[in-house]
Amino acid sequence: MRIFGRVVLIAAMVVGILAPGRSAAQENKRPDLAELFEKREVMIPVRDGVKLHTEIYTPKNAKEPLPFLMDRTPYGVSAPNKGMSGELYRYQNLWADGYIFVFQDIRGRYGSEGKFEMLHTSPDAGDAKGVTESSDTYDTIDWLIKNVANNNGRVGMDGISYPGYLVTMGMVNPHPALKAVSEQACMGDTWLGDDFFHNGAFRLSYGFEYTALLETSNENFSFPFDSFDLYDFYLRMGALSNANVKYFHGKIPTWNDFVQHASYDEFWKRHAVAATLHEATVPDLNVAGWWDQEDMFGPLMTYARLEKSDKKNFNFLVAGPWNHGGWSRGPGKSLGQIPFHSDTGVHFREKIEAPWFAYWLHDKGTLPVKEATTFQTGSDTWTSYDSWPPKEAQTKNLYFREEGKLSFDAPTASGTDAADSYVSDPAHPVPYRARPVDMTYPSDHPGSWYTWLVQDQRFVDNRPDVLTWKTDVLTDDVTVAGNVVGKLFASTTGSDADWVVKLIDVYPEKVEEDWKLSGYELMIAEEIFRGRYRNSFEKPEAIAPNQVTPFTVDMHSSNHVFKKGHRIMVQVQSTWFPLYDRNPQKFVPNIFEAKDADYQKATQTIYRSAKYPSSVAVDVLPAK
Repeated sequence: MRIFGRVVLIAAMVVGILAPGRSAAQENKRPDLAELFEKREVMIPVRDGVKLHTEIYTPKNAKEPLPFLMDRTPYGVSAPNKGMSGELYRYQNLWADGYIFVFQDIRGRYGSEGKFEMLHTSPDAGDAKGVTESSDTYDTIDWLIKNVANNNGRVGMDGISYPGYLVTMGMVNPHPALKAVSEQACMGDTWLGDDFFHNGAFRLSYGFEYTALLETSNENFSFPFDSFDLYDFYLRMGALSNANVKYFHGKIPTWNDFVQHASYDEFWKRHAVAATLHEATVPDLNVAGWWDQEDMFGPLMTYARLEKSDKKNFNFLVAGPWNHGGWSRGPGKSLGQIPFHSDTGVHFREKIEAPWFAYWLHDKGTLPVKEATTFQTGSDTWTSYDSWPPKEAQTKNLYFREEGKLSFDAPTASGTDAADSYVSDPAHPVPYRARPVDMTYPSDHPGSWYTWLVQDQRFVDNRPDVLTWKTDVLTDDVTVAGNVVGKLFASTTGSDADWVVKLIDVYPEKVEEDWKLSGYELMIAEEIFRGRYRNSFEKPEAIAPNQVTPFTVDMHSSNHVFKKGHRIMVQVQSTWFPLYDRNPQKFVPNIFEAKDADYQKATQTIYRSAKYPSSVAVDVLPAK
């Protein structure tokens, strides 16, 4: 949900005050914002009388009326010294075209009045004025058009993460002046697949730290952990119910919402983008990162849903090889240990984002993207398609086979003996990244949260509670472009279970370009599914012990070439800690209320027979 933590150095990296890899001396060479922009600070009134703190930056050399570009945020817009906002550097590639930049604190955060409500998508009960983030956006635009001189009557919105969600809210009953937007890494649905839950499995470390960060005060707050390795902290915390008992004491509103709304009820549906945004009302550039550790689901889901009713050709998708917000800063030449052989972030900012807003708000140039523009990893090339997924892609199954083999050939074995098993023990969960697991948003070091999705998966090789299947060395390239879906036939000795499925590119044992990549195991797609929701996200059901049961795990999209000489690997496990809470593996009505004694070992079995052909389905492009 966030780009990085807004705490001193990390905050500076987010907004471009101090970009990664740049010294303070280098940053001093940047343009002096005060020489370029006139700053105006105002409190904009909205329909219920609340006033929203807003900073307006008008170029000093403007020779004609200009459009607005607005970014609304819960993370604070003011510079620490109350001078010129460093957020301006985020949009440096747009300066030349000319915009009046508007940065606004949303209600209840930092300088704005009112009460903050997480994901204020729908009106509160009894609210006659229908106040939401959508109405606040409408009222702000209306005020800007009427009260800021020398504007051309057009407004664009841009934002990443929570600000990306706020962009989508601007599209709900949009102000007539709103002419183009780019929602980037927006939270589309925080229960189905974004920040707080994935398919019912709770994102423990993220949910714990983020809610404490935003709701301990009206400014950001870092929880005082007593352990650097949070794997140890959360294991000692024990059952989810202990979070309130030991730490929050019922004082964190969103945590209490987690407890009260563990399943996909009307509370979560009301807060999802889909609750109010039903069509692409203005041109929208949806932006996603293939390795976004927080909100990959949102922009892909929003694009797919709006595409169904996009009669005006307003709905576009860009996806690249980035982590959360990685396209907005730095060159984008690599992520973690993985090189991309070009400056992908620079390409996006210069060749896509800036021309996008220039086209719609200035009538300049041509539309810079086709329907879907994606960076294809593996081949490391930009590709364009007339639809996403591409119509020419064919769905093929990668089947789990005997002796740890993975194959496009279906299994032939019969019966239930063709299976692999492991014991899942909540007391010894599989870590989701190599330990130590540091804070999500540390204030005193860069942190490893931002690149964990590209971390070499060999750290879990040979664990007895992780099953692995892999192909022979590929003799030809295999290009996946589109959907990736895990299709498991499984049983458990318990009455509930989580299933984690990972699609992995295994590099050759010798990589001439970089020896550190030799044998590297790179996750391409991954997801978790909480078994109790196999029939309904709204009504959890116990799993019948020792019965073969089908589970579908939507692993979303990818555009990746598994190159000749590589292998394709699939891994399955039942814990991914502490990113996700541990399933007790005994059905309880609400896992947030489970006690320590409810957690138990279970034997998990994955079947790979002709009758029960577990696989991962991938959309594959025909060989050239």
